[in-house]
Amino acid sequence: MTETAAWTHDPVRVGLVGAGPWARAVHARMLAAGPETRLTAVWARRTEAARETAAPHGARVAADFAELLDHCEAVAFAVPPSVQAELAPLAAAAGKALLLEKPLALDLAAAERLVDAVDTAGVVSQLVLTKRYHPQTRRFIEEARRLDVTGARSCYLHGAFLGGDFATSWRLEHGALYDLGPHLLDLLDAAVGPVADIRATGDSRRWIELTCTHENGAISQASLSGSVARERALTRVELFGPGPELVYDTAGIDHDECWPVLRREFAEAVRAGRSGELDAHRGLRLQRLLARAAGQ
Repeated sequence: MTETAAWTHDPVRVGLVGAGPWARAVHARMLAAGPETRLTAVWARRTEAARETAAPHGARVAADFAELLDHCEAVAFAVPPSVQAELAPLAAAAGKALLLEKPLALDLAAAERLVDAVDTAGVVSQLVLTKRYHPQTRRFIEEARRLDVTGARSCYLHGAFLGGDFATSWRLEHGALYDLGPHLLDLLDAAVGPVADIRATGDSRRWIELTCTHENGAISQASLSGSVARERALTRVELFGPGPELVYDTAGIDHDECWPVLRREFAEAVRAGRSGELDAHRGLRLQRLLARAAGQ
């Protein structure tokens, strides 16, 4: 990664909602690392889990969501989508910037209400679309946009739904479409061109295939599953056209390189008062594609 300029602003004070494995391993650690942000408070429905998440970083444990809002200027969410959709509009109404997980919600209407709340309050929002913050991903998208793409194949496959920390109830119920789909649809939409239509076959809880028609006439396919035995996740996008193929594969990506970029860009957006490309509206676009694929 290239060197970035020293941070000269006050750190953004961020409160964290959630205290599960993802909140502890990623959000809390990233936000506490600074210098662009400071983890000031953690709230979760399980107080002991919130305490375990907050303690290593010297953050306070909020007694309730309202107390969390009193001790931050931005709120990061690491909770199931239905909980995020319930609480994020309240944080926006309180004037807090939002660091949001994908998907925004589990149904389109809830996602639309969340984005309406962001727009009404005029607050900054940003999505944790992890791979988009890695330099390799950004180089791929930049190169892809210069290509004439006829068709694309892609996949995102792992075995997390088979057991372990991420075999959570909402993932098991809604499957790979809502958990992995936002990542892959975002990459295809950005690299190939805006998706105009989408069709799905299969079972999202086992294996689902998406066929996308893009506005430029290209056709892409995406295979998604969280229920196949793999030691490491496989995320791959292959672009084909009149020229040489272009391949993106995350096998060599160190995801720890994503977090400093994500943190800095969120803090810069908060201090500038202006959201970047990966904001709540981007999340709503992806939600509409998910809803169409799910037949909602």
